[in-house]
Amino acid sequence: MSGSTTLLPIAEVAGEMYGESHPGVSILVSGMGSSAGIESVSTGSSDIGTSSRELKEAEYDLGLTDTPVAYDAIAVIVHPDNPVRELTTLEIRSIFAGVITNWSELGGPDLEIGLVNRDEASGTREAFSKIVMGDARFDLGAVILPGTGQVRAVVSDIPGAVGYISLGFVNDDVRAVAVDGIEPSEAAVVAGDYPIQRVLHFFTHGEVSESAVAYIEYVLSPAVQDSVVRDAGFIPITAKEVHGG
Repeated sequence: MSGSTTLLPIAEVAGEMYGESHPGVSILVSGMGSSAGIESVSTGSSDIGTSSRELKEAEYDLGLTDTPVAYDAIAVIVHPDNPVRELTTLEIRSIFAGVITNWSELGGPDLEIGLVNRDEASGTREAFSKIVMGDARFDLGAVILPGTGQVRAVVSDIPGAVGYISLGFVNDDVRAVAVDGIEPSEAAVVAGDYPIQRVLHFFTHGEVSESAVAYIEYVLSPAVQDSVVRDAGFIPITAKEVHGG
């Protein structure tokens, strides 16, 4: 398996659990970014490509089979000492486009905003761009980082920094702001109220090995969905069905 760093907590833990109960089966997991995972599975380098974004138009003809495995919210994070608690989608777009450059413009302190962005291979960046940025371009002056953990670490260390990460990676080192008045949470995602949310995917290509099929079925089972997926901070793929969404 290769691809999304966002999906690593699910893929790694579920892989270890599956291997323990299926002697002789070894699951290797790497996080290189969603685009790399999609390319890897399409060329046969991986059995499963993990992605935290939808396929791009140019990828529709690759012949991939999509298996949604979880729901996720993308949280906009700031330093814990930042007094700004809420932003609108338009304000977030203006921040990452470099139009708003100081927290004082948003009711915060006279402090320069430090933009922290993901690289172009990131599914989180692709989803954020599609949902939040629209036709607006990212400010080229942002710090570009390859992984979710790095974004969180930088934002936690710099008082004026702002970034975005999967809700499952938010901890006490950073603070997630409300977006359009809605806090990122499972209830808000299930209800469809939180504006920055997405589906997490496993992609396969062509004839899939019995082991890969069995593993995917295992990930979709209650044993993983109700424990590993939730423990990682994500929302089970069946949650909307359960709640009538």
